[in-house]
Amino acid sequence: MGRILAIDYGRKRCGVAVTDVMQIIATGLQTVPTAELMNFLKQYVQKEQVDTFVVGHAKQMDATDSESMQYIKPFVEKLKKEFTNTPVEMIDERFTSKIAFQAMIDGGLKKKQRQDKALIDTVSATIILQSYMEQKQRK
Repeated sequence: MGRILAIDYGRKRCGVAVTDVMQIIATGLQTVPTAELMNFLKQYVQKEQVDTFVVGHAKQMDATDSESMQYIKPFVEKLKKEFTNTPVEMIDERFTSKIAFQAMIDGGLKKKQRQDKALIDTVSATIILQSYMEQKQRK
């Protein structure tokens, strides 16, 4: 069994989270500059088996695609072409940044640490991954 890797895709940087090999625990991996993301993923997949990629689906409150999807969709297509044997799934990412920020507050991080957007992206990717895992478990 391999890992599930989640991506909180952004124009400048992307948060990345992974499961353990038993696919039980979601853990923030790191934040990667968007321009370097595909190379990062290629290197990661050479070292670790990835069973599924999960990408946050940016939606508005009315469940329609948000403006960010114009950047996310081409990335997802590129991901599918690059990793043809690995499924790519999308999951609603509404509120993940707010939940991540609140989790950081609840975790006792100081204001200066909570302003670290890279950390917020990594925590958001972890929340996306956790949501995916919970959804998968309910099915």
